[in-house]
Amino acid sequence: MKHRMLRVNEVVKRELSGILAREISFEGALVTINHVDVNSDLKSARVFVSVLGSEKAESIMTKLEEHRPAFQAELARRVIMKFTPHLLFHLDESIARGSRVVEILQQIDADREKPE
Repeated sequence: MKHRMLRVNEVVKRELSGILAREISFEGALVTINHVDVNSDLKSARVFVSVLGSEKAESIMTKLEEHRPAFQAELARRVIMKFTPHLLFHLDESIARGSRVVEILQQIDADREKPE
């Protein structure tokens, strides 16, 4: 990936994270943007979101989709680009999968240490 696109991805991620923190409240849940992948034509961006906490991920994704036009408008005000990308939110479950792998490895370790 070109250096320019990496910078664009990072700027969009940083600004969206700030917008998300200021504009919308998720009671009992921590919602973070893990990665943003803006297409090379700058017309769309896939936003990978992770959800930790009590609220269900489906309801949070629905809430994000409902507020998408407002997020795009605020992003257009904050970041000067040729096009403001159309935001497509995707649930990123990599953190949950990673923690599950760690749990499995810890269980294997504990099983090895048990005397037979």
